[in-house]
Amino acid sequence: MNGSKKYKKKLLLIYPVAVQRARSSVDSKFSQFPPLSLGIIARLTPDHWEVEIFDETFEEFSYREADLVGLTGCTTQANRAYQIAQIYRSKGVPTVMGGIHASMLPEEALGFVDTVVVGEAESVWEEVISDLESNNLQEIYRGEFLSLDGAPTPRRELFDSRYKFTSIQTSRGCPMECDFCSVSALNGRRYRKRPVEEVLDELQSIPHDKFIFVDDNLFGRGKEDNERAISLFKGMIERGINKQWVCQTTVDASDNEEMLYYASKSGCRVVFLGIESERESSLKNLGKNVNMGKLDRYNEVFKLVNRYNIIVHAAFMFGMDADSIDDLHCRVRFINNSRIDVIHPTVLTPYPGTKIYHKFKESGRLLYTNYPEDWDKYDFSEVLYQPAQMTEKELRETMAQCWAKIFNWRKIISRTIKTFIFTRMLRLSLYTIIANLVYRSIAQSKIKDWKITPKSK
Repeated sequence: MNGSKKYKKKLLLIYPVAVQRARSSVDSKFSQFPPLSLGIIARLTPDHWEVEIFDETFEEFSYREADLVGLTGCTTQANRAYQIAQIYRSKGVPTVMGGIHASMLPEEALGFVDTVVVGEAESVWEEVISDLESNNLQEIYRGEFLSLDGAPTPRRELFDSRYKFTSIQTSRGCPMECDFCSVSALNGRRYRKRPVEEVLDELQSIPHDKFIFVDDNLFGRGKEDNERAISLFKGMIERGINKQWVCQTTVDASDNEEMLYYASKSGCRVVFLGIESERESSLKNLGKNVNMGKLDRYNEVFKLVNRYNIIVHAAFMFGMDADSIDDLHCRVRFINNSRIDVIHPTVLTPYPGTKIYHKFKESGRLLYTNYPEDWDKYDFSEVLYQPAQMTEKELRETMAQCWAKIFNWRKIISRTIKTFIFTRMLRLSLYTIIANLVYRSIAQSKIKDWKITPKSK
């Protein structure tokens, strides 16, 4: 085979399913988008390699011949990635893993793969391929923070065509360093931004009519970032890029109505806001300082976003050290009385690489430490630590009650009707009801696992 001049080496890039139960009814293709990082790796791979991306989101993995296997994944995907890597290692096929989990725990990953790329791979992938071809593959490669000028674009033709959304990134890094987040550890504390014209060129090449900006904060912080965002949105309008899109940002976005206006005009239909809590003590406990100045104006922020025909998809966190049982029920009352379209309630999850993980580990409060097996539990809906003001059982029972109140049918229908009243857009009302039902299904599945019957109040 190696004697054939026409033979191309094969790189197989694998995106593993999060956990096996992710194939159940709670898994929604509606809420997923393709693995951008694997598309970029494919772009950076030399032409004398054939590249395939296999995505378990839609089809369970089956063995494929390869000369090199690359895997990525977050913490809940780690065990499945390790499982697949072991299959190839047993056959002598080199394996390399990157992504947030392997970057935070490279020594663990090396127990299952031959090589780990720590951090961003763009600066080292050429070296990885060169070393492999010279039989000198290293165990660890550490990526550098490169400028995003001229950043490689993903080979989108390799992504599964069944995704309803595609994705694009315009910046990396985050200066905020919230205690529960590992973004700054992976991508740095400084916003690195792609030139607006390069982003617009890529957007014009995307065939999908719906996409998500995967930036951790598309609008950024401060005047300069806001002006860049406005320039991007105006460019989309001027070029006739007629697509619907979703993004993540912070409550600071409400400070600039011009930005919201042009975001809406350019196709923004959903903003994901990390609210976490309505209480100052809980936000301080998380290091979530960006929300402090808006605590008394949350509802004004939500209504303002709605005014521009954009719906609010808000995340709330439960189980911080500052939270009592009564506080959690108060959080639900706040949520149900707020002008929020889609609710994403999570249990505080101490991901590796975060300040909160190190805090709980050092104080002996982590409940599940049989790693790597227990990484499967890190799905934002499990109680993974000893709470400060209640028992583990009490937090689970309280979460079951809170989920039941947030996702009862009356509340879901009410949110859906209000979405239509505020936006006059049926497709956004459809998004509201589907997304809330997805989270309702996830909650019900977890409650069933816990064998808890929520008490009605």
